[in-house]
Amino acid sequence: MSFFSSLSPDHLQRYARIIQEGIAVRSHFDLLKWLQGEMQHYLPHEIMLAAWGDFESSVIRHDVISTLPGVRTDHSNPTRFSPLLGGFHNRWVERGKTPYMLDIGASGILFEGWRLQCSLGRALQGMHSSVLHGISDRRGHHDCLYVIFSSRVKLDNTTLGAMEILLPYLDTALRSVAPLPHYPPLLADLPENADHGLSERESEIMNWVKMGKTNGEIGSILSISAFTVKNHMQRIFKKLDVYNRMQAVSKIERSLSHG
Repeated sequence: MSFFSSLSPDHLQRYARIIQEGIAVRSHFDLLKWLQGEMQHYLPHEIMLAAWGDFESSVIRHDVISTLPGVRTDHSNPTRFSPLLGGFHNRWVERGKTPYMLDIGASGILFEGWRLQCSLGRALQGMHSSVLHGISDRRGHHDCLYVIFSSRVKLDNTTLGAMEILLPYLDTALRSVAPLPHYPPLLADLPENADHGLSERESEIMNWVKMGKTNGEIGSILSISAFTVKNHMQRIFKKLDVYNRMQAVSKIERSLSHG
């Protein structure tokens, strides 16, 4: 209670709102909106990594949550990703399973992450700091780790306190939604000439279109306006030589099946 007693009424109200919104999470869209809302005031990040399983035997599952183009669960290779996750877990255990901050630039533990040949690996190169904490599931006999990556050069110590307070609600929210399935790769990650000339942002938008998201929903996910999404869609239609979303999805699916 000492942490809360040091907070102003405004901060207490903000924490209460964050907790209430977290409890209400029921879908991946809810989760993303929650993480990109007031949560950013206390846990500023561009990428959140959730990992769970048996870390000793490297039987690990994970979700990647981010609004950055192409940075999604389906782009991270579980086998190549395991050393990075294992390293984080070891650090957490060595520190008595308490939250800690990591200066990415000064740490060699993330070198495995830089070798990921995907949008996630490229995005990690732009991150400078991270905060990690986890929960030990004594009934299921496995740990759940949560890591936030930020482009900020340094996060202050209040982030550690916020991570400790908000982690149970973060864990509850993640458990309320099913792990994302592994979709085919984005067009931006296909061999050359197989992407129809779409930019990485346009490829990301089309992946959300394939999932049935509206322009408004895609705008919220990517932190851009629905009007900007509409403009992207018009350029996508022109590049794909199609007239509507259904035709665009169909043409992309054919490209992926022949990729």
